[in-house]
Amino acid sequence: MALFKLALLLFLSSLFLHAAVGEIVCEDLPKDVCAFSIASSGKRCLLETYATRDGKVEYQCRTSEVVVERMADYIETDECIKACGVDRNSVGISSDALLEPQFTSKLCSPACYQKCPNIVDLYFNLAAGEGAFLPDLCDTARTNPRRSMIQLTSSGAAPGPISSESFIGAPASAPM
Repeated sequence: MALFKLALLLFLSSLFLHAAVGEIVCEDLPKDVCAFSIASSGKRCLLETYATRDGKVEYQCRTSEVVVERMADYIETDECIKACGVDRNSVGISSDALLEPQFTSKLCSPACYQKCPNIVDLYFNLAAGEGAFLPDLCDTARTNPRRSMIQLTSSGAAPGPISSESFIGAPASAPM
C-alpha cells in the first residue's frame, strides 16, 4: 500500500511539474509569437493561412516536420526578430530572402549572427538546401553584396541568365 501511494504521489507530482513548466505546442501559440518558435517536440512552428467559411483569411500556428537538433521549447525574442530583420507575420519561410542584400546584411550582422542561434540555424539550413554555405555568404556579403547574390543564384536558388563575364575571377564554391 505504501508503495502504491508513493507511485501515485510521484505520478501526480510529474503531472503538476509538467503543467507548471509548460510545454510549447505550436497549435496553442498565438499568431504573434508563432513564427521562429520551436515546440517542445523540437519541431519548428510555422504560421499558415486558411480561409474561413465566410471567405475571410485567418492565421493559424502549425507544427512543421522540420526538427531542430539542439533546441526545443523556444520562442524567439523580439530583440532577435529585430536584429535579424525577420517578420513574425511571415507565412512560411523561404530562402528567397537570402537574395535580398538588406536582409542578408542584417542576418550576417553580429547582433543577429552571434546572438540569435535559432534564426541563424534556420537560414543556415535554407542556404544549405540551395547548395550555399551561410558563413561564406556572410563573408561575401560583408565585402561584396552583389557577389553574394550571384553566389546564391548560381547555386540554384533562383536560376536565370547571367553572363559568363560575371564570373571572371570569382572563386570556386566550397565543397559541401
